[in-house]
Amino acid sequence: MNLWPIRIFFILLCAIGGYATSQVRPEWIDSPLQGFFIGFGLGGVMIAIDEMLKGFSLRVFSATTLGLGFGSLIAWLVDQSGLFEFASEDQRWLIRICLFLAFSYLGIILAIRSNKEDLALLVPYVRFQRENKPVGLNLLDTSAIIDGRIADLADHRMVEGVLIIPRFVLRELQQVADSADSSKRARGRRGLEMLDRLKQNQKCEVRVHEIDFPEETGVDDKLVSLAQSLDARIITADFNLAKVGELRSVRCLNLGALSACLKPTLLPGDVLDLRLAREGKEKGQAVGYTSDGTLVVVNHAADRIGQTIPVRISALHQTGAGSMIFADATHSNGQSP
Repeated sequence: MNLWPIRIFFILLCAIGGYATSQVRPEWIDSPLQGFFIGFGLGGVMIAIDEMLKGFSLRVFSATTLGLGFGSLIAWLVDQSGLFEFASEDQRWLIRICLFLAFSYLGIILAIRSNKEDLALLVPYVRFQRENKPVGLNLLDTSAIIDGRIADLADHRMVEGVLIIPRFVLRELQQVADSADSSKRARGRRGLEMLDRLKQNQKCEVRVHEIDFPEETGVDDKLVSLAQSLDARIITADFNLAKVGELRSVRCLNLGALSACLKPTLLPGDVLDLRLAREGKEKGQAVGYTSDGTLVVVNHAADRIGQTIPVRISALHQTGAGSMIFADATHSNGQSP
């Protein structure tokens, strides 16, 4: 959020206030112009203090106040202990100032460095719970939107928090949908349909974020920078983006990795129903695919192509392109023919 319009308005109010003070109390300020500049200067000082306190959280402010209070209390106790009765009144004044500054500084530093468990020791039997829990933010990239599985996860309430779609991701998706390449155009239109499905879903909250990063050239770099700025998680189907995000300490949910983790484990001897799609390379073989796309080669089933039959897994073979399953056709009772 750009605060400079509010700051400029505040400085103008201070300047007008200084001018009005010179009119009401001329004995305080010699001239209206002087009053105007005094108010303008005070407003500028407040803006400078605001800039210096950027990132100063409420927890740090509370800890600072607590540390200042305890430091002042200890300084007062030391002053009242009688250790400095020999000093004159002028010396006592200087001693009090030094005690206050020293113990206040130590109290503030110790309070800032402490955690909530340390503070709980000061107020025993009291535990503070956060009433407003932070809302999880999830940034969607173009690949996750086109993939479509995020819409299914949202339908089943498996995505917590707010789904955020940056404006630059929408622009990229629109460019894909307007591409001259028919395959890219189909992918882009599918992504727009998934976006409309997400926005119509009452089980999740979808927002469009307007911030951009002109210094970043690529959409992926902008997405990672935005995730760092918002402390958000990136949901993507792009393996490379997920790796780049991890290298830059950004939380990423790779839909492909999630799907691999949820894929059922098949072992030799298991029986599953499989639709045979085409002939295999060897004589008498037929080929089918599991729901996750794993290739299954079925022996002695070439005459049953186009049918859904029970098959018994005989062996698993891992290749560079993925897993391959070998199976035998069975009867409905699970026995091989």
